[in-house]
Amino acid sequence: MTERLPPTPLGPVAPALRAATLWAAISCAASVLVPSTTEAQSTSTRDRITTLSVPALDFEQPEASRYDVRGVDVVFMGSHELPLVSIFAHFRGGYGLFDRGSYAASMGLPAMLRYGGSTTLSPDSVDDLLEFLAVQTSFGSAGGSVTSTMNTLTEHLETAIDVWGDMLANPGFDSAEIAAWRGRQLEGVTRRPDDPSRLAFSEFNRLLYGDHPIGWEMDISDLAEERVTPARFRAMHEAIVCRDNLVLGVTGDVGWSDAERLLERLVERIPACASELPESPIPDIRRAPGVFVIEKDLEQSVIVMAHPTDVRQSDDVDYFSATIGNAILGSGGFSSRLVGRIRTEEGFAYSASSVWTTPREHEGILGAITRTRPENTVPAIEAILQTMAELRDEAPTDEEVATTVDQIVNGFVFNFDSPGQIVSRSVFFLAQELPDDWLERYWRGVQEVTPESVQRVFGEHLRPEAMTILIVGDPIRIGWSAIESLGPVTVLPGR
Repeated sequence: MTERLPPTPLGPVAPALRAATLWAAISCAASVLVPSTTEAQSTSTRDRITTLSVPALDFEQPEASRYDVRGVDVVFMGSHELPLVSIFAHFRGGYGLFDRGSYAASMGLPAMLRYGGSTTLSPDSVDDLLEFLAVQTSFGSAGGSVTSTMNTLTEHLETAIDVWGDMLANPGFDSAEIAAWRGRQLEGVTRRPDDPSRLAFSEFNRLLYGDHPIGWEMDISDLAEERVTPARFRAMHEAIVCRDNLVLGVTGDVGWSDAERLLERLVERIPACASELPESPIPDIRRAPGVFVIEKDLEQSVIVMAHPTDVRQSDDVDYFSATIGNAILGSGGFSSRLVGRIRTEEGFAYSASSVWTTPREHEGILGAITRTRPENTVPAIEAILQTMAELRDEAPTDEEVATTVDQIVNGFVFNFDSPGQIVSRSVFFLAQELPDDWLERYWRGVQEVTPESVQRVFGEHLRPEAMTILIVGDPIRIGWSAIESLGPVTVLPGR
């Protein structure tokens, strides 16, 4: 389960400034290094540039301040560049912690917080207030959390935080809005088979994870009217949106003393949790290999394959080696081996990608995905498996590892384009109980990866023969005999 970090209003500013500064520096260097006389013709500018001394790149994680407001952790970083304030709320608890009967209500909770009005304001009144004050809000959920952000002009901060707090603490769960949301979900269920990729990922999760929240996909029974009543939504709200589950972040044009006063008022409105959250269930991931087919008349087959692996997110060489190895194999884009083999050498597909998930509390999966013409389906699968095995049998080159590490290290600056990004990431790490210096540990860890450690982690965890392989496509055009050459075949309904 992954968490999406909310966007921030200042994101595009820093890259533009950085690009302008870099261009100015290059222009200045060029004017110094390139003489206008005959000397320029006899001395290569390239030689001069290659002799420039560049200091070693170092990383120091920007720090935000940590406070406690009535038992709630708060991350704070002031910024007075623009008259704007952003507040981030992260509630531990999501659909992955509750039973299937609560799935629809917990999935729909963020939408109802935004559009369901409050106990004092109708949905239209909330919309009018947000529009009048130019307040931007977002609400989202994942398997383990519900999140919300609010961005406002400094002059409207006090009123905006009251409106946002009312939406969070006292949702109205308007029946008409619930019915509209339910209707959209039902339409999505009926249209799911029309999207081959979505169908493939949905069915593959169901294959690997079974009756576990990772394998759940909304269906008609989840959306039965008795499962999406205001009472159901209130029960999920009371279990998740409560004080003990909350982490807050604040950044923008406000001092801490003013922010603290307003946050105290916000926190007081949010009740203490009546009970602790349930433990996150541990999935029993499918281990038996197999080939599964969903028959659909498509011009391109969708291929998804994976098997379990026990590399966890941690400050450990296996985790960092798996991260770098996954990028070299297929998640690193056009420079990866899978793209080089599947696209450039064989011409089977426009793209292909590897997948290596590393949850903290349970096993993840190692595999790959691609799309290709029916006649290339089995050859593409065989090429992917062979490319994977090559990393198990022989270490990647020094250049592959160095290039991948450089891409990650050099990209770290983009994690800190604005105070909003710093605060939102800090809130996420704090809510996930990761170390405060996690990014520093990650930055150091990836630089310690070697070709040998990548080969070792693939050797210990990659098992091409154990793959669960799902094909969504036309088996007649693919060729039944070709599919059966991969192993025992099971035909699944297209739902």
